[in-house]
Amino acid sequence: MEDKELLQEEESSIITFVDENGEESTFEYLDCIEYQGKEYLALLPTEEDSNEVVILEIEPVDEENENYLTVEDEEILDAVYSIFKENFKDILTFED
Repeated sequence: MEDKELLQEEESSIITFVDENGEESTFEYLDCIEYQGKEYLALLPTEEDSNEVVILEIEPVDEENENYLTVEDEEILDAVYSIFKENFKDILTFED
C-alpha cells in the first residue's frame, strides 16, 4: 500500500498546461511562493534536459479557476527565485 501512495504522490506533482494554441507543456511542481501579496509557482520542465526553474504568477479568476502568467519583471523573478532557493537550500544544489 505504501508504494501505491508514493506513486500517487509522485503523479500529483506533475502539472500539464495547455496554451492558447493547444500546445501542452508538462512541469514538475516544486513550490508555491507568496511574494508581495501574490502567489507564484516554481516549476521544472519535464520534457527538456533543462534544470532551469520556471516561475509563473498565479492569477485567481474565481473560486475554482486560476490563470498562470509569465513573469516579465526581472526584480520579481529574482526575488521569488531567491525565496525558492532559500526554501530548498538543504534539498537542491544551485548553480549561480
